[in-house]
Parts: sequence; structure tokens; C-alpha cells
Amino acid sequence: MNASNVATAEETAALDRLYRDFKSEHMIPLWTQTGDLMPMSPTAKAMPHIWKWNTLLPLAERAGELVPVGRGGERRAIALANPGLDGRPYTTPTLWSAIQYLGPREVAPEHRHSQNAFRFVVEGEGVWTVVNGDPVAMRRGDFLLTPGWHFHGHHNETDRPMAWIDGLDIPLVHYTDTAFFEFGSDEVTDWTTPDVSRSERLWAHPGLRPLSGLDERPSSPIAAYRWEHTDRALREQLALEDEGHPGVVEPGHAAIRYTNPTTGGDVMPTIRAEFHRLRAGTGTATKREVGSAVWQVFDGEGTVVLGSKETRVGRGDLFVVPSWVPLTLRAESELDLFRFADTPVFERLHQYREEITR
Repeated sequence: MNASNVATAEETAALDRLYRDFKSEHMIPLWTQTGDLMPMSPTAKAMPHIWKWNTLLPLAERAGELVPVGRGGERRAIALANPGLDGRPYTTPTLWSAIQYLGPREVAPEHRHSQNAFRFVVEGEGVWTVVNGDPVAMRRGDFLLTPGWHFHGHHNETDRPMAWIDGLDIPLVHYTDTAFFEFGSDEVTDWTTPDVSRSERLWAHPGLRPLSGLDERPSSPIAAYRWEHTDRALREQLALEDEGHPGVVEPGHAAIRYTNPTTGGDVMPTIRAEFHRLRAGTGTATKREVGSAVWQVFDGEGTVVLGSKETRVGRGDLFVVPSWVPLTLRAESELDLFRFADTPVFERLHQYREEITR
């Protein structure tokens, strides 16, 4: 460049050649990418979005009539695809969620995969998921784990269909090229239908840990976190608030986190799961945080404010909160919500940040 900072024709031609040579050698100069690669704050490609349960469930029912379940298709699961992610079957860049539908007397064959998975049941019962040979009953309000590389299949023992929500870290595993998959039994390895799984009998006693399992495990050994325990914990938090004692996270807002009893940390290495209850007429502080989350309304009615947009939600509705998008919840009736997020990933990377406005 000359003293007047105006490029000569020779300098312009040389610069053009330089960029062509960069391209031919698969090189990209940082100075042309800084705004995209290093923004002043997160600029999520994923968009806030709400899926209505009264739309999702009829579509899943139609799939149940037309699409068989079994080896090949493996699962009748319909992913919730974020409209900002270019048609990929991802709810966020790290999280996959879907509605899964199993018809009367149907069996989903066993398989296993690297991806961590869970199920959350918003309505219905009569399906057992068999995880590493342990039959686990699925009922309304239950949060059920299938950690990575655990064989699992499902069977419906009733004459009624059942639908639930699946959550997995599929996008994260896909992006990092770390996925493995393996077929298991064409049916399930245990057809019994116990009320309580073997894992619960061993591990699901509050504050008590078996001496036969003192090693730390990357994922929780508890196959099912039952609704009756979740509900009781939330009710007691609000009762303590009524009595003037600490317990709620903010006025009228009770919440619990599902934990791994061998570490005290999250139930799985890549997924955090929580349950929240708001008293009628209350609302949360506005919060934004690094990482993404998916929420499902378990019961009640209220509004969700994502960024500047407010939408009314009710039982079964799901919504996605992308990274650094402000979220506020407001309850019309008592409002129960299940939440899962990728927070453990960013905490381990020391990249987690949050901002709360009251």
C-alpha cells in the first residue's frame, strides 16, 4: 500500500492472487471472519420456537397409523427441528428432542448408541422401556434415563397408544464425529412388567447409597425418577415458603434438579434436567445464559416471553431457548414445567455465563 493508503493496480492484483491462493489451499484468513467467529456476545443460529402439543400429538397419531415400528426404522420418533438450523433435525445445535409414539401392543427393538438419551412422559402409561435388561415402567411425570451405550427397547402392554418426549445429545455427538450404534435383540430381553425397576430398588432411596456401588459413574444409575417424588419435593418447597422458611429459588418458584447419586452432579455428562413449578399469578426473573434449553409444560397455563415475543402455553407445549436469548415465565394457573439443557458441557469448558434481570 502506498503512502496515500490507496492500492495501486499492481497491489490489488497481488491481493486478489493471494486470496485465490488461500482458497486453492483451503485456507481462510482470520481478518475476514472475526465478526462471525468472535462476536461481542453469542449470536445463536437457532431460533426461539414453540411447538403446540395439540398439533404434535395428532401428527404422531397419523404416523402411528401409517409408519411401522421395528428393525430398520427402529423408532417412530419425530424430531422437533429448529427453523433456524437449515432443515437439520436438531432442536438446538447440541440437543435433539422428539415426540415418540408407540401403538397398542407394539415393540420397538433393542439397540444402543453413543448418544445419551432420556424420556419424559407428559401423559399415558402402559409402556415399559427395557434398559440393559432392566424393565422400567413409564408413567405420567416420570423422567427416565438411557445413558450412552446402554441397550434399550420399548414394549406397549396395553390396547392404547402412548406418546412421550425423547431428548438426546445427537447434534453434539454428530458434530464431534464420535457416534457408534449397535443393534440388539429384535424384541426386548425382559418382558416382565414390574412396578419398580431393579435400578430403583437399589438406588432410589433418598439420601442412601448402596455400599456395593461406591464408584463414580458418568451417568446416573437410576433408570427412573418418579413423578410422586418430584411432586412431593416441589410441594414441600412451596409449603416452606408459606411458613416463612427458605426453599424456593425465587418467590412462588419451586424447582428441583435431577442428579446422579454417585457424583451429586448432573444425571448425564452432557444433559442437565430440572423440573419447575410456579404458583398461579407469579413470574420468574428474566434470565439469559450460555447454552440452549428445551422446556415442556407438564401442566397448567401461562405465558413464555422469549426475547421480546410473548406466547401463551399450556399442557404438553414445548419451547426452545437458544443461547443467550432472554426468557421470562409467567403463570396464570399453577404452572409445572420440565426442562433439559446442555449446561454441563459449557460448565466443564468453563464457558458458562448467565445474566439475571429482576
